[in-house]
Amino acid sequence: MLKNSKLKVNPLSRIPRQQRLVMAIRGGAGVGKSHFIRSMSEAGIGKLCIFDTERKARLLRGVGVGFDALEVEESDELPEFIDWAINGEGVEQNYGCFALDSWAAYFGAKHSEMIEAVREKTGDPLAQPSAEELAADQMILQSVLRKLCIESGKCVVISDQIAAKGKEAKEDNEIGRVLPMTASGLEYFVDVMIEISLQERDGEITRVFQVVKSNSPAFEVGFEMTGNIGFKDFLDYMRGEQALELAFEKPAKSDVPEFIEEKTPLTIVPNTMTIEDLIAKAEANGFKQADIVTGAKIYHNQSNIYHLTSDQIADLDRRITARIEKMNATAEIKPAKKKAA
Repeated sequence: MLKNSKLKVNPLSRIPRQQRLVMAIRGGAGVGKSHFIRSMSEAGIGKLCIFDTERKARLLRGVGVGFDALEVEESDELPEFIDWAINGEGVEQNYGCFALDSWAAYFGAKHSEMIEAVREKTGDPLAQPSAEELAADQMILQSVLRKLCIESGKCVVISDQIAAKGKEAKEDNEIGRVLPMTASGLEYFVDVMIEISLQERDGEITRVFQVVKSNSPAFEVGFEMTGNIGFKDFLDYMRGEQALELAFEKPAKSDVPEFIEEKTPLTIVPNTMTIEDLIAKAEANGFKQADIVTGAKIYHNQSNIYHLTSDQIADLDRRITARIEKMNATAEIKPAKKKAA
């Protein structure tokens, strides 16, 4: 009989079987970050779901028809919405890709809440969070990015804002960076970071998409695309540049089972003696059923031997076995004494 069988994940089932691209796009207001996100719905990678912390997705063409946009009214709702989409009832929507628009709005709201709490606690209107408080806040913020960029297993685009060119470097030099994620933090979770800007090229104003940070061999830092660029253009470039074996559209087939059944060693379950077995054993060794009835009354206060429990029967069996062994030992001693005489 097998006991305590359980399933464990087969590590070989986790070999990548589908390609995906996780991007962060940064830029000032009005450069087209939200429209780039909308282009994911036309990239052939499945239905798009946008987590809209700025509540501007209502302005995008195709919202509610070609893709879903979930307005996040309170900052604490965002982790719940993401969990709903990738682990909860939202899985039934069969989303193929996700976007967060924008990280800056969510981060700003959460960071402001923490500063307000610190100032209310200390009574100092100019108080700033300690390093320990910033570290605790960082863990909460990281959980959002981790769920979206890693746990979802889908293509993801996260938009961020650049308030003023050079402002971040100035802050780093003046006060240091206690919490790297106040600048963005997205570089820890994305494959490539793109900066979008409007520049004059050949006498015309055009959008420039420049790679500023990259973990992908397909995109070198400094690589640019210009013009009316969408998410599909980056996917196509990635396909051609690397001649990828893994497809974006659907995972490759695998003959490896996802789980391994872990089995404990076989255990032998002892046979349980019945009252009939006990009677037969007693009679085979010169006892009577009446002897068992007597023993049941004395040792277990039970006059009906057919009402004895398995433990009580086992106890009487031990007692009868002991008497049988004692009788056999006595029988061996008597002939020995007689021979000696």
